[in-house]
Amino acid sequence: MASELVSMLYALASGLAWGTGDFSGGMASRRTSVLIVVILSQTIGIICLLSVIALFSEPFPQWPDLFFGACAGMAGVIGLITFYQGLANSPMGIVAPIAAAISAMLPVLVSFALEGLPAVSRILGLALAIAAIWIISQAGETASMQLRHLRLPAIAGLGFASFFILIDQVSQGAVFWPLVAARCTTLPLLACIILGKRLWQVPPRRQFPVIIMAGVFDTAGNALFALAANVGRLDMSAVLASLYPATTVLLAWFILQERLNRKQWMGVIAALVAVVLMAL
Repeated sequence: MASELVSMLYALASGLAWGTGDFSGGMASRRTSVLIVVILSQTIGIICLLSVIALFSEPFPQWPDLFFGACAGMAGVIGLITFYQGLANSPMGIVAPIAAAISAMLPVLVSFALEGLPAVSRILGLALAIAAIWIISQAGETASMQLRHLRLPAIAGLGFASFFILIDQVSQGAVFWPLVAARCTTLPLLACIILGKRLWQVPPRRQFPVIIMAGVFDTAGNALFALAANVGRLDMSAVLASLYPATTVLLAWFILQERLNRKQWMGVIAALVAVVLMAL
């Protein structure tokens, strides 16, 4: 029971870190290309990971752990690229909730198949949390859903879900090295895309603190999720970590004075209730 509560705390902290990283990355992307922000933040992330490995002397893992980490990184970056493409070409109110819901639901189904069903209260909490993720991720505008709008967010959701599932497959105790392997697959791919499209540009100097924040918090979110998956169930870890949109919208409300609609406030409240149910 204690390990499950620790796992939940790690997962919630992961969601807080990812949400803060997304907010920082979004701020940086207002004046700099999204891909430039992503590759710089991921470069900062790998520096952070190597520093932590040197500090805590994490032993070099077995090759399957590096393989799962590399595959998780590839899945994650595919999810990220298609997610941004979806936001650019389809209504945000459709893309964001579909990607978020798929990325939360698939790990739940995999966990049910591999680890069995949790307690009834936790199943209710999982269902309520997934509903909260859908509601919070909506930007507020209404848009008619068409089949052509579903392809990119579905691929993005599959990519994010695959990241959760693959990171969960690494050996217990292997945390930071698999994430280094993930970064080592994503950075070359992003570099090829940026150079191929001739998108490289040096961001304004005042943007670097925000980009550094995005890299640090995104990496912290990855590490905290890996810790959560190491000691707890995949379904709880993935769904609680997927509540990161709540952090992003609350930061936008508090710092940028952006208005949250009534549904989003309801989603935040539902997320809090879901956390309580899953802790029972």
